[in-house]
Amino acid sequence: MNPIRKQFQYGDHTVSMETGEIARQADAAVMVDMAGTVVLVTVVGRKEASPHVDFFPLTVNYQEKAYAAGRIPGGFFKREGRPSEKETLTARLIDRPIRPLFPDGFTHEVQVVATVMSLNPEVDPDIPSMLGASAALTLSGLPFKGPIGAARVGFVNGAYVLNPDRSGMEASELDLVVAGTANAVLMVESEARILPEEVMLGAVVFGHEQMQAAIRAINELAADVGVTAWDWAPPAVDTALAAAVDELARPALSEAYSIADKQIRQQKLKDARKSVIDALTAEGAYEENSVKRQIEKLEEEIVRGNILRHGKRIDGRDLATVRPISIRTGILPRTHGSALFTRGETQAVVVATLGTGRDAQLIDALEGEYKENFMLHYNFPPYCVGETGAIGSPKRREIGHGRLAKRGVQAIMPTMDEFPYVIRIVSEITESNGSSSMASVCGSSLALMDAGVPTKGAVAGIAMGLILEGDEFAVLSDIMGDEDHLGDMDFKVAGTRDGVTALQMDIKIDGITPEIMRQALHQARDGRLHILDKMAQSLPAPRNEMSDYAPRITSFTIDPSKIREVIGKGGATIRAITEETGTSIDITDDGVIKIASVDKQAGLEARRRIEDITAEVEVGKVYEGKVARLMDFGAFVTILPGKDGLVHISQISDEHVEKVSDKLAEGDVVRVKVLEIDRQGRVRLSMKAVD
Repeated sequence: MNPIRKQFQYGDHTVSMETGEIARQADAAVMVDMAGTVVLVTVVGRKEASPHVDFFPLTVNYQEKAYAAGRIPGGFFKREGRPSEKETLTARLIDRPIRPLFPDGFTHEVQVVATVMSLNPEVDPDIPSMLGASAALTLSGLPFKGPIGAARVGFVNGAYVLNPDRSGMEASELDLVVAGTANAVLMVESEARILPEEVMLGAVVFGHEQMQAAIRAINELAADVGVTAWDWAPPAVDTALAAAVDELARPALSEAYSIADKQIRQQKLKDARKSVIDALTAEGAYEENSVKRQIEKLEEEIVRGNILRHGKRIDGRDLATVRPISIRTGILPRTHGSALFTRGETQAVVVATLGTGRDAQLIDALEGEYKENFMLHYNFPPYCVGETGAIGSPKRREIGHGRLAKRGVQAIMPTMDEFPYVIRIVSEITESNGSSSMASVCGSSLALMDAGVPTKGAVAGIAMGLILEGDEFAVLSDIMGDEDHLGDMDFKVAGTRDGVTALQMDIKIDGITPEIMRQALHQARDGRLHILDKMAQSLPAPRNEMSDYAPRITSFTIDPSKIREVIGKGGATIRAITEETGTSIDITDDGVIKIASVDKQAGLEARRRIEDITAEVEVGKVYEGKVARLMDFGAFVTILPGKDGLVHISQISDEHVEKVSDKLAEGDVVRVKVLEIDRQGRVRLSMKAVD
């Protein structure tokens, strides 16, 4: 097969997609080149359905190769290791819009692998990877209801920008990635510098319009290749099984879904499901997975019907009501800042820790190393949902939720110049019944203010849901776990009173319209303002004083030429200062010195000693110095670290001095005045000139 290629213009970049030459044993492989960033995306599906599986086993792997940037990996083994956070997040970004486009009942294992093989540092590989996944799935013949397009949207000087490069993003007030089919939006991931809802919606619509060029190119590529569809048909609907499940399960399930308490409801549901499964699988009448699937369909019908036809949610709320909120701050006495945020049956203990420049996270990215001064980590232990399980390194979901919460609070964070601390936030989810990432946003804002961080206002988050049947739809505020599971949309919005800081949307159906998104955004704004009012009642502004256990950072600047003197030979001088004062000191090449200490006086002492080392001797100024050595003609006095001056015998006293040792001894502390500094830098001092 000869290579087949399609090209199209995408913003300022030309994108080419090629298939037919590389990775020919995969079901499909597409090489995407976007301005020198090249990604190979492959798709392989198992021809046999996975037995005893009642879900779609899709795996997406995204991997960045060091050679793509002309680098050799660090470490002992000199090869790529476990996925980085960026790789994990990009894999999720690829997964989220393609997963809902596979039909129910399709249980064949599918693996998508995106490999970054060449990197233009100005072009992030995420958009080429998403386009490559869409193209490869379309060419594979799998029952994929695509293709999809994907686009990055910036907002610069009041105008939307398609696929801005990294340099252009620095001036952008928005970083939004949107994916969708020709007719509807499927996914949004964004971070904003406090923008109005209409600007966010406009960005989504703009991105969806622009991605049509990519969708057309993929369809043209598929037409040129000639795709052979898989011989797969959805499982036949067993009307007898559906009727049997409805008769046996509906009363018990309807009763269970009227119970507000999650644990009681879950137990009732568990009992009802077991009873029906036992009854219908006895003597091999029906296969267990088939019964489970039919029960789940009935549960969806009950919950969705109650909401659409009666406006009745599981816990009795109307569509727009937020669950009861409880807030406490400063709950952990030895931490720098802490908050307990509870919304219904979702709860987060959030802790803020302040550190110095040495605590910054060093990230070895494909584009090169950089330091991260703000970290937010999200933990979801099994006990938060009443389960047992392994506790170890964070899973993909925890990494994704942590990044979303970080996006939510990033816009209110002070700069390092305004507040020279490295900050780490940890959100421990202690109870969960939906919307835990948004509870983390609220708790993070409160913990930061409790720590005395001068944030640019408070930020809150809320998760919205959607039930859509034909032309009927209902938008739900502050969704519970079951509403998330049984609904059609997970739509999370974080922001301040003035606008949106983060927006994430995932759709489980073919997509939604701008009208539904507009209603969701405005309903989310009402809920967000309600939550912000509750937060303001607990802690209206950042505390004026930091915790007694937080480091105090003093920042000042010295002449860069003096850095050597401060450090000393082999680091002896700086080491002595830090050890003797109990402080931590960071010095940058441009002469900025940051001193961190829990004890305020220790920090001041360290600063005084550094200023003494770097100070210039001033003519006419009086110093307190120590006699370093005696000579026949006078005494040398140390007036600043490493700086001596001579007190001539005639300048020791108004009286006649026969011998210097009659008046002075080595180690004496004396007050001296600087008379002059000669051309060679020698300092003349006088004791008798001191008033």
